[in-house]
Amino acid sequence: MRTRSLLIGLLSVVGMAIFFLPLQKVFAFTETRTDQPIMHYISATADNSFRIRYTHSIHKSDVLEYYQYTEKNQIQMLGMEYEDLAIGMPSYAEEGQTLTQHDGKYYLQFEEEILENFTIYIGDLDIDLVFEYEGFEYDLKKDLQRGKSYLFQVKQVSLYEKWKGVRMK
Repeated sequence: MRTRSLLIGLLSVVGMAIFFLPLQKVFAFTETRTDQPIMHYISATADNSFRIRYTHSIHKSDVLEYYQYTEKNQIQMLGMEYEDLAIGMPSYAEEGQTLTQHDGKYYLQFEEEILENFTIYIGDLDIDLVFEYEGFEYDLKKDLQRGKSYLFQVKQVSLYEKWKGVRMK
């Protein structure tokens, strides 16, 4: 009887630990400027590279931003690809950056641009804003609420946090 009680207690503790320990890595989009933020997430795997593709609201051309996450769940910006200069797009490289032009496109590479997180605004314009990961495109205009800002970060979460959040499809 005592062994059975110990076994049930041990299994309960292990089950709770699995449920509440942050063991799973996700790309998290958490709404800002609200008292009850909801985390929207995409489960991350061993592939640490991802892209954000959007249509520039003035130039109406695509901009690609290349990223990867580090072992410490930081976001490393690798580069940008775009067609038009000026009005929000860099026309020169700053320290630690390289700007090149090839076949009508500009490529801005970053040597060591590390971020903990960044805020992304979901505008209410009918233009592309897509998160690309492992060959899938997640339409952020459909998955997140337009007119809202979201804190983007790579982080470890528990099963409980995933259960409370919204999985993006």
